[in-house]
Amino acid sequence: MASVARRLTVRDVALSVAVGCVTTADLAADVPGSGEPDWFSWLVLALSVAGLLAHRVLPLFSAVVTGAGSLAWTLYGHIGELLNLPFMVSLYFVAVSGHRGRTVRVAVVAALLSGAAAVLAGREAGNAVPSPVLELAVPLVPLLLGEAVRGRRELTAHYAERARHAEREREREADRRVREERVRIARELHDIVAHTVSAMTVQAAVALDALDHRPEVARGALRQVRASGREAVRELSATVAVLREDGPGGGPGADGGPPPTAPTPRLSQLEELIARMSGDWLRVTLRDGSGAGAALPTVVELAAYRIVQEALTNVVKHSAARTAGVWIHRSGEGGAGPLTVEVVDEGPPAAGGGRAGEAVGGFGLLGMRERAATVGGSIACGPTPDGGFRVRAVLPVHPCGTPATAIATNTGET
Repeated sequence: MASVARRLTVRDVALSVAVGCVTTADLAADVPGSGEPDWFSWLVLALSVAGLLAHRVLPLFSAVVTGAGSLAWTLYGHIGELLNLPFMVSLYFVAVSGHRGRTVRVAVVAALLSGAAAVLAGREAGNAVPSPVLELAVPLVPLLLGEAVRGRRELTAHYAERARHAEREREREADRRVREERVRIARELHDIVAHTVSAMTVQAAVALDALDHRPEVARGALRQVRASGREAVRELSATVAVLREDGPGGGPGADGGPPPTAPTPRLSQLEELIARMSGDWLRVTLRDGSGAGAALPTVVELAAYRIVQEALTNVVKHSAARTAGVWIHRSGEGGAGPLTVEVVDEGPPAAGGGRAGEAVGGFGLLGMRERAATVGGSIACGPTPDGGFRVRAVLPVHPCGTPATAIATNTGET
């Protein structure tokens, strides 16, 4: 009981005192047909108020004590509208702090005891006769009220938890989209920078070697360096402009409008790409059969363009090949099937720049796999029997726009 006393709050004591005052006034009132209060009546009142103090800490104990007091008054011949108030308050807290099963069991026991006490009190000579039906219903009222309040609290808590769960899901979805956007931006920057820098490095080396003896070759290579640099600057400027949140004019762009963007690379620009990669050091041929059949979705053309760009960059970086071929075609009847992109070089691998190391630790092959996966396609890469290397991507062209659920790779395919 000492621990119970320590857990009591001012609110618990105030409620118990208020109920005790109301019950005392009802017990002291001269109700017709009710017995006169004596020492036993006041003792029952004191015990009931003391038991009511534990209505929040020990609701079942409080209900037993106050219920016993209510039954004692009934059997002793006291009748009053508020003599059952301590018992009703305790029953309310039993329902509020428990669960439905306990509330039902307490309701059955309390109703039966109250009804039985009313019947027994009516058999005693000189005692007031309370209504058994009314006494049966008295315990049910606070229990139903407490059950309704508890159900309302649980429903409110359920809605609050659903709101918190929905907020967490929104945050996770936002984080996921941010991560996907970061990966997409990193992939774009890698495709632009890696391709351009690799091509410019090779072209600068050719210009340096041919500067004294073949100046026309050196000038051609330097023109390619300049063209590649301009193209890279244009694409980087477009990418950065998209990422900027504000511009000099108060909006994303210079005039406050949308930021300027470069056109999305398409398969029709492959000839320009191959021209920048080709030279005396490397001859690249293109066979484009993608024009047959239905028009290609923009996202598929972008993926195909970037795969060819990265594959040719890998040829420059990791191969000593003098020739390479790019083959674009549509399969299926009438050219309505998937788009196949194939890049093959004759090899051999460059000294110190083997493909195996790039495939394991670099980002080129990984980026191509991610490109294919964004449109639901697959990619396979591996050496050819004659010492070259082949990259083959199959990209579906149906307008689904959904990412692939799996990426099929086969490094041993030739």
